[in-house]
Amino acid sequence: MGNVKTAISIEKPLFEEINSLAHEMNTSRSRVFSLAAKEFIERHKNQKLLDAINAAYDDVPDEKELTLKSAMDSRHLNMVKDQW
Repeated sequence: MGNVKTAISIEKPLFEEINSLAHEMNTSRSRVFSLAAKEFIERHKNQKLLDAINAAYDDVPDEKELTLKSAMDSRHLNMVKDQW
């Protein structure tokens, strides 16, 4: 996959930290930015997945649904109790 050049504006202290980190990691600033962007995107995807999972579990049955389920359980038990 080919690389694309881009220009961004960041605050000087952040630039200095990235520059220092790149030197410490013995890699380029571009690589540090690329790694940071990948990690940010992955965290965003994970957060969206977690939000979807939480939304699925937020549908807690209300009292009416619980009563209906209980009645259905009893009826089902009566239907199959002699079959086992």
